[in-house]
Amino acid sequence: MKQRGRHRRRRRGQALRATLAGTALALTAAATLISTSQATGSNDPGGLTPLTSAAETGKLQLREHRVADQTLSTLTSRMGGNVGVDGVLRSANHPMRNKSDCSGTEQAALPVKPAASRAYCWDSGDATTQKWLPQSVTTSGDADDDGKWGADRVILSGWTHNDHKAGEPAEDQGLARVAFIDANDPDDLKYRWVLLVAPLSGGTDFGAVRSHIGGMVWYQDKLIVTAKNGADHDNALFVFDMHRILQANVNSTAVGAVDGGFSAHGYQYVLPAIGSYSLTGGACTASSDDKVPCFASVSLDRTSTPDSLVANEWFSSGGTQPARIWRYSYSTESDRTGLLALGSGDLVNAKEAYETEAVGIQGVLSHRPSGADRADWYLGQAPGTRGRHGTLWRQNVDGASAATCTADQSTACWGQHTESLSYWQETGEVWSLTEWAANGDNAWEPEAIAERVLFAVPLADVTGSLD
Repeated sequence: MKQRGRHRRRRRGQALRATLAGTALALTAAATLISTSQATGSNDPGGLTPLTSAAETGKLQLREHRVADQTLSTLTSRMGGNVGVDGVLRSANHPMRNKSDCSGTEQAALPVKPAASRAYCWDSGDATTQKWLPQSVTTSGDADDDGKWGADRVILSGWTHNDHKAGEPAEDQGLARVAFIDANDPDDLKYRWVLLVAPLSGGTDFGAVRSHIGGMVWYQDKLIVTAKNGADHDNALFVFDMHRILQANVNSTAVGAVDGGFSAHGYQYVLPAIGSYSLTGGACTASSDDKVPCFASVSLDRTSTPDSLVANEWFSSGGTQPARIWRYSYSTESDRTGLLALGSGDLVNAKEAYETEAVGIQGVLSHRPSGADRADWYLGQAPGTRGRHGTLWRQNVDGASAATCTADQSTACWGQHTESLSYWQETGEVWSLTEWAANGDNAWEPEAIAERVLFAVPLADVTGSLD
């Protein structure tokens, strides 16, 4: 375990926005036939187009912001010290259901080809809630190449608050939480929720981090998640330290310091941000032709040198606008574990970037096969309508390929409305998850039908199924 030694060795909202903008944080089921009408991404996107001009790669440049060590130490001390990942896992209170216990609707959301080798469904309340949407996944296989964090196998799943649901209070908008899943026993997964927060007032308080959390990577001792760009801040990514999981001691709907201690909106644990990355070009502008990208998803590539974080932007499945995919190198400096590499002017520059004609990308992976001179990119292309399967493309500069699973050669073989992708190198599995919990054609009707599944597919099966 390479890194094991390092692992061990309405005023609060205004205040939070001020802190986000300031220097303290600068976080401003077999192969069922699918009709042609259900196919998504059936049009071959062709090869990737390299982006090499300074004008293009400059739009991907990041600036790093760090929370003062004293601020973090103050908050940690006031909240009783680090609980640790193992402390959260030992208190896991939500069981996951194995594939055989998932409903028919849930199992129907799984990939048709290649088939999932493992699949799990959420506890009943989380399976059908319309207040929260599952968006991202990363694992202890990202954290360390032996697949473990200490002695534990762990899966993290990021969920964002559903701001489109009518009647939700304004203070809940943009909330982000992470399911810490105890995966030590593959037949008995269970999880506990942790709320993402940001230190305030020199560490004497904290507020909610407002994050879309469409993608996340747990690398070494840091967790990097995608941010919700908007009027409150210009951040593209938030950074968290897995050695700073803290415990709230007051159970209320408030977030932060309250009479008697700290509250976390009903959650027992919080993960405070220790920094962020903002785009040097400002807030993302998805509608502009000369745009700064909005980060949709991220994942880890251990086959690059050095290890790298890859990202993609998202445009609607119904559109035709090409999307960018790109990578940043991780730092190899001993005092910057889990952080991105800094270049000239202490800025983070994209090491590689491409444009793809695949639209509606919800997840991205990069992986260089043994002996190959370049990486293949895997793009999860989601359908624009609920209840339809998407496509998993393998793409490089020479072209694109995808599995076909029907007599009419449809490539709609991947899961239904899948989100981010994560590769667990030690087990050889690609992990993803599906998002929907809906009833009929209306995604937000009451008494939702669950279509949410966390699943794994061996990468060897993915490549073996490609045409």
